[in-house]
Amino acid sequence: MSQASPPGRPLLASALGGLGLLAGMALIAEGGRWLPSDPPSAAPAQGAGDLKPASHVPMHDKRPGEPARKIAEDLIAPPPLDPSGIERIEPRPPLGELGLAPLPTTPMPQDWRGTLLFRPVATSSAVFEAMGRTVAISGTVDIDPDRTCTFDDTAWLCGQRARAAFNAWLRGRALKCLLPPDADRFAIAAPCALGKQDVGAWLVSNGWAMAAPTGIYGKAEVVARNARMGIFGPPQ
Repeated sequence: MSQASPPGRPLLASALGGLGLLAGMALIAEGGRWLPSDPPSAAPAQGAGDLKPASHVPMHDKRPGEPARKIAEDLIAPPPLDPSGIERIEPRPPLGELGLAPLPTTPMPQDWRGTLLFRPVATSSAVFEAMGRTVAISGTVDIDPDRTCTFDDTAWLCGQRARAAFNAWLRGRALKCLLPPDADRFAIAAPCALGKQDVGAWLVSNGWAMAAPTGIYGKAEVVARNARMGIFGPPQ
């Protein structure tokens, strides 16, 4: 025999089913309030882990890249130079005699010393005697006292004038010369200075002596010739 079910159980099931239907209808009505009137434009779905859309601000790549590619190199790059077409010109002469020729920088022997020679007397344009020594200014070519120069077809005793100019410049003052210890026995060529002035530079730049071929006063002689000074100029 089958067992009869309690009389109140069908009513309870019907009541619960009605309540569930009402709750579903309420949820559908509430969801309709949040739906937009127009459907949104289609856009790709983004997950929870997706990044935000990239900004339109340009980003600079700071990673080291490859060297720039050359474009129109034959138009932008400078044309190659032909060394045979380059001409080297002589430097301009100095503006003053102070920078014509410094004292020679060639090291002298250790036993050579700077010696003061008092009351020098010029025997020619680049040779003088003092304190029993005869010294020729090194790097210069002496003008013989008997030499005659010609300027514009006019002859004049330039050798005597050069010696007189050297004597007038010395005026009995002391010259400091680099001399070996045994210079008393013979004449010697040596560099000399009057104060801070190089004697050879003064003589050659003023035209009272010529530069030796292997000396340091070649540019000074060019200045004197161009300026027609001393023996290269008119009678004095």
